[in-house]
Amino acid sequence: MAEAAAETEYVDHPLLVEGFIEDRRYQTELAATAREGHTLVCLPTGLGKTTVSLLVTAHRLYETGGKALFLAPTKPLVQQHADFYREALDIADEEIVVFTGEVRPDDRAELWESASIVIATPQVVENDLVGNRISLADVTHLTFDECHRASGDYAYVYIAERYHADAEQPLVTGMSASPGGDREEITAVCENLGIDQVEVMTEDDADVGEYTHDTDVQWERIDLPEPIVEIRDALNEVITDRLESLKELGVTNTTQPDVSQKDLNKMRGELQRMMDGGDSDAYTGMSVHAEVMKLRRAVELVETQSVEALCRYFERQRNAARSSGASKASQRMVSEPKVREAMRKAESFDDLHPKFRRTRVLLAQTLGIGGGERVIVFTESRDTAEALTEFLSASFDTRRFVGQGDKEGSDGMTQKEQQETLDAFRAGEFEVLVSTSVAEEGLDVPEVDLVLFFEPVPTAIRSIQRKGRTGRQAEGEVVVLLANDTRDEAFFWISRRREKEMENELRELKGVADELTDELDDGQAGLEEFEGKAEKSEASNGQAGSETTRETGDRSASSEDSDAGTATASTSAVAATNGQPGLTDFEPDGDTTESDDEATTDDASDADGDENGPDADDGVVATAGTDADGTEIVIDQRELESTIARDLSTREGITTRLETLEVGDYVLSDRVAVERKSVADFLDTLVGGDRSMFEQVRDTARAYARPVVIIEGEDLYGERNVHPNAVRGALSSLAIDFDASVLRTEDEADTADLLEVIARREQEENDREVSAHGEKGAKTLAEQQEYVVSSIADIGPVTSRALLEHFGTVEAVMCAREEDLLEVSGVGQVTAERIREVIGSNYPE
Repeated sequence: MAEAAAETEYVDHPLLVEGFIEDRRYQTELAATAREGHTLVCLPTGLGKTTVSLLVTAHRLYETGGKALFLAPTKPLVQQHADFYREALDIADEEIVVFTGEVRPDDRAELWESASIVIATPQVVENDLVGNRISLADVTHLTFDECHRASGDYAYVYIAERYHADAEQPLVTGMSASPGGDREEITAVCENLGIDQVEVMTEDDADVGEYTHDTDVQWERIDLPEPIVEIRDALNEVITDRLESLKELGVTNTTQPDVSQKDLNKMRGELQRMMDGGDSDAYTGMSVHAEVMKLRRAVELVETQSVEALCRYFERQRNAARSSGASKASQRMVSEPKVREAMRKAESFDDLHPKFRRTRVLLAQTLGIGGGERVIVFTESRDTAEALTEFLSASFDTRRFVGQGDKEGSDGMTQKEQQETLDAFRAGEFEVLVSTSVAEEGLDVPEVDLVLFFEPVPTAIRSIQRKGRTGRQAEGEVVVLLANDTRDEAFFWISRRREKEMENELRELKGVADELTDELDDGQAGLEEFEGKAEKSEASNGQAGSETTRETGDRSASSEDSDAGTATASTSAVAATNGQPGLTDFEPDGDTTESDDEATTDDASDADGDENGPDADDGVVATAGTDADGTEIVIDQRELESTIARDLSTREGITTRLETLEVGDYVLSDRVAVERKSVADFLDTLVGGDRSMFEQVRDTARAYARPVVIIEGEDLYGERNVHPNAVRGALSSLAIDFDASVLRTEDEADTADLLEVIARREQEENDREVSAHGEKGAKTLAEQQEYVVSSIADIGPVTSRALLEHFGTVEAVMCAREEDLLEVSGVGQVTAERIREVIGSNYPE
């Protein structure tokens, strides 16, 4: 061992900790290519994609200056990467900062200015760009980890567009072990990220192969016991009955309960077309379709997961059916006699799903007879993860690993709990990790002796990522449990086919990488149009970040940057030093030696972990300064669910700002605020008797002299079975009773166009300013009190009302102690501390 350690070589560079990064030829070669242009790096899981990006980052910071941005899909991965970068780079820890939704927006704006490296979730960076809190102008290296996510509306796509438009010296590195299912998908990812060259290494490459080991994949077939079959068959009878109803509507020709998801999607599309055509039967059909989907989920649970998971699912459906506003699909399903009989059988089933017993046997063979140390069990269902953890704990030291989003009846894990669990697993404090999909993609868990799939995974990307958890440093094993005559079999064949396709595609991709790069070069020619766009925007005094100092070489700190201290100065000194060599071309002088010191941290998806959606911003935000000659639009951050905010933020001469608005969705001047409603939302108000829309418009009219209501979408009079006069009455009420201008738009793009036109007219032609709080004089006494309290620490109108109801007066709120504030509903520790800080701190000179 001592002789092997002596032969190990390490990458030498002024910004790298000496003797930390092992010099692996394939990594240094990939980094050498990636530092020369926008590159997609394809490398098998567990072989150090993050190290490749780190080498490029070190080179760019040293040679070019600026700062680096590293994006990872989930909070645990962001923290994991930050830990690795702090260990590997000879840069002050405070210069490597983490951005997640847990960091206050105003704190992020300040940290951004002093950081050399920012490691963040994409949703937070997206929000900060839309809110004009940060500028990408001086970002000289941007890494997209697990870049296969770069499609559709995912934040990676928007950030890449902004980066190529705003950065003075952009360089993109995309990383993935599984970039797509076919060449078309891979090309789309590259185009979305502005990547123009592809570098692929597989386990067939000699330099890579010495760091990998064979992974033995076994498929174990399991027969279902008769009681489980009976439960399934009862549910399938109901599915058949409901499909008969849909067949009568003419949207399907099949009544088979194993109908494919593709066919179900076609049925839904046909029903939607019928609704658009005014067919009232389509609404009933859509409800029946929803019931079929719920029943199919129940069948999948009992077949492939566990009876206990089915029982928990039924319980949630019962609760949903009893709740206010329950869907007819839920109510009909739980009241169906055959479903109720299936429920009774499931609840009286006192045995185990056979997959549970087989799991216990396989773990005993691996950890006991085989002398193994660690096992990961993956399952699609959090309910099954809970049940498996409880079951396996009787025989093994077992812990669960699930996402942060809470589900009724199944609590999630906080980021701290996730990190503590992974640390304990790495340290060998327990043997078995039962995980949902949160640990799939590149989460840096140690190599294990067995990866057990509780069910086949139908997506090639996810299956490959899971298998990457084993076989890194020694031979590992993968076992997939498959229940005969169930959906498992369909997923089995889909998985086998897709994985084979991806393996072939990666080999083909490697063989035609140069050809694809040429193709991307042609396709990305338009990227040149983005270069200098930031300067054009700056000239028009509107683009986000136009007043941000753009540093590229020297990063000397001015007196205004004194808070950064050595954080800025240390990188400045390194970047400005003359005579030191650059990153040594990443070319090793000799053969590398295998080592167990690999310190890579590949990223993971949090499909299960962030079930409540992307990182959310918190409260009213701090914003960058805007040019007096620019056009500013203030956007309520709840509008981030649409594409409008992102669209507006990319337009020349427009500066966007995010706030938690008390009234309105968009503020365009001191007198114009806009409430945006989709046609569906507008009609829901009429059908459901919900008066919230009129209350919102009333409040907007009190604060702004020119309230505007935008109704977005087509077929206002035909989308729902609502009498046209009811629609006309609501429009009349908005215009006459609330003095609101009602405008129509076709879609989100049309709405963005209209908002821009109004904002420019108000601010450029009429020389009006933007006021996020409107005209206070129109408020009642109660509204003024709520306004005063809501301005404290940016807590918002809901919490302000709760505080006033609890304490009675504004004065009492101001005098309340922290422990008294914590007694108010909706006020947590952070909010209470912030309130006391704002009220009790001395005014800065």
